[in-house]
Amino acid sequence: MAGLSGGWPAGRSPGQAGMFRCVAIVGALALLVLLAADAGAAKKKERADAITEAVGILQSARTAGQGSRENQRALVALTGSGERAMLPILTGFQKATPEGLNWLRNAFEQIAESLRASRKPLPVDALRAFVLETGNSADARRLAFDTMVSEDGRVAEQLIPGMLNDPSPEFRRDAVELLLQQAGKAEGAAATELYRRALAGAVHEDQVKTISEALRKAGETVDISRHFGFVTSWKIVGPFDNREEKGFGVAYAPETEIVQERPNLEAEYDGMNGKVRWQTVETTDDFGVVDIAKQIENFKGSAMYAVAEWSSPAQQTLQVRLGTPNAWKLWVNGALVFEREEYHRSTQLDQYSVPVQLKPGVNVLAFKICQNEQTQDWAQKYQFQLRVCDSTGVGVLPGPVVVRNGVSRKTALNKGGAE
Repeated sequence: MAGLSGGWPAGRSPGQAGMFRCVAIVGALALLVLLAADAGAAKKKERADAITEAVGILQSARTAGQGSRENQRALVALTGSGERAMLPILTGFQKATPEGLNWLRNAFEQIAESLRASRKPLPVDALRAFVLETGNSADARRLAFDTMVSEDGRVAEQLIPGMLNDPSPEFRRDAVELLLQQAGKAEGAAATELYRRALAGAVHEDQVKTISEALRKAGETVDISRHFGFVTSWKIVGPFDNREEKGFGVAYAPETEIVQERPNLEAEYDGMNGKVRWQTVETTDDFGVVDIAKQIENFKGSAMYAVAEWSSPAQQTLQVRLGTPNAWKLWVNGALVFEREEYHRSTQLDQYSVPVQLKPGVNVLAFKICQNEQTQDWAQKYQFQLRVCDSTGVGVLPGPVVVRNGVSRKTALNKGGAE
């Protein structure tokens, strides 16, 4: 048998040879599966890399016309990737240019519309998780939220009640509005409690006014200026000469001291009409308006200086927001942080917003306000309002603990930063 052509290999039976062939076939199939998996992973990675690259191109988009052809190709790449590109697009909002935001929004909306037209579901779980992650871009979160709500209104009912203290003012507004609707249907103590809860999250002037009116009618005490974080007590000195609007750029004696971080509140200076000294001026206005024309005098063609101390529990970045129809300069701890030489434009709450760095302990806020010599009725306002808040508009009060929207937080002066 061993000498016959085509016989079994020496030492192997027919059963062993069959087993050997099976093992070889299984091994070959396993190799094919691995190769296919590798190819699939490579293709998936390639797609992910293409999405990332396209998002990066749109993120950095500049003025219309610059790189528009490249932007258009990136837009096509993203819309062609379908729902896989939705989350990367939203994440790209975080560092996008203003033009880039428009391109990314366009891409996201095109994908959502395509899914809708083809009756395919949105990746709701992923979008919901994105919305609930408060560290994401507020604009991107809102876009994801509105897209989900357009498909299913129940999403708003599920998410908005938990957004009363959301860092996005828009979501906060929705949560406050929901409580106002509920309070409007309730009575007595139940309504009052709902209004109290709404006030705790409110940062918009119209909503705070509505809530305060309802609570005051119910016999509750509401301190709106405290809620918003207005500075209500100032040391003010003047008038100094601003005739022909020449005083805005003049550093009078108080200004020199302010810049040197040594304002002498006991000093006497040569003013426009004689000797002037610092005087205490306080306001009880709900919105912190210091009315120089009424509380002191409407000195035409003049400049005044105002100084206030603001104690911080730690180093922190906050905002100074102010409103005034007059020309003005603002210093924080001797550093000029903003100025605007414009007279008798309209004034409103949070007309200007200036980010500021506050140090632990006492900080000095100094304000220069200038009135010109116009005689028209609409040119007689000589006033300002100034408050300290966080980036969402929640009022922050001075003191050894953090106080936001009038609510104290247990953060001792020697134990760390603002919450």
